[in-house]
Amino acid sequence: MNRVLALTLAWLVLASGAELQAARKTDPKVAGAVQRALDYLAREQRPQGYWEAQHSQYRVAMTALAGNALLCEGSTTTRGKYSRQIQLAVDYLIERSRKNGLIGYQNDYHYMYGHGFSMLFLSQVFGEEEKEQRREELKYVLTKAVDFCGKAQTKSGGWGYVSAKDGNDFDEGSTCITQVQGLRACRNAGIPVPKEIIDKAVTYIEKCTTKEGGVQYSIRGGGARPPITAAALACMFNSGEYESEYTKRLLAYCKKNLTVTGGSSRSFGHWHYAHYYYAQVMYRLDGNEWDKYIRDLSNTILRRQSADGSWKEGHVGPVYTTAINATILQLENGFLPIYQR
Repeated sequence: MNRVLALTLAWLVLASGAELQAARKTDPKVAGAVQRALDYLAREQRPQGYWEAQHSQYRVAMTALAGNALLCEGSTTTRGKYSRQIQLAVDYLIERSRKNGLIGYQNDYHYMYGHGFSMLFLSQVFGEEEKEQRREELKYVLTKAVDFCGKAQTKSGGWGYVSAKDGNDFDEGSTCITQVQGLRACRNAGIPVPKEIIDKAVTYIEKCTTKEGGVQYSIRGGGARPPITAAALACMFNSGEYESEYTKRLLAYCKKNLTVTGGSSRSFGHWHYAHYYYAQVMYRLDGNEWDKYIRDLSNTILRRQSADGSWKEGHVGPVYTTAINATILQLENGFLPIYQR
């Protein structure tokens, strides 16, 4: 018993030391920017628990992304500065869970995005939930969500903006990646995910990949897209695929085509989306490469932050961009399993 106690105390000392070291390395400017961003998100949450994009769009997706950014700070549904906001977000998404398993609104013409991001967010909450009744509720919602996701998959193995049934079997890369990462997050949290669903999705992504290593918009074509390629690479890393020849091709393409400086005005669209995923990849690579990347990326992001803590770039709206940037800047916190090394 004494030996167990001694080992426990030693572990606590080491953990505390690691936390102190991490705290010393934190750039005060980054920490301040993150604090302002999260406070902005907290202010923007509606009393019903949701966030929304411009023109009152994408409430489910924005709620999941904003909630995820707050989780990265270390708060949970029961502890921390943003526990109330996270709890309201969870309540909102659980209430949006339909009988068929969809988390969202059937009349939303992009509902698969919200569904995928909700699986990601709620699975991270599930792992930290302390209340037994709420854990069972989350488990039920996530299990149904996985089932819906499998049934929404197209014959080619991808996903579109809506289910295969509602979208005439149309699929495209970015929605597919959202589902894959959400499914992996669920599986990591202990929710059963049939292996064949993810296997079909990985095959789909591989078929969308050009000779140069870029992932196309769709299996039907559309040209290689740096943001979708970065997202695909992040999903491969989530599954532990670091050294395969396919992964190396994707990484080489990203290193050639993704730039840090210049923000959303760069030659490729969806700059923030691209670096949301690419940052996850670079973080797992670790070492000097990550240090330089995150330093340059942070400087670029911080220069564009508004006085109220938000980022007002892009066509989706400030909640989206602020949630994405806040998540990137908090990757080193290491609180969420899906982003950990």
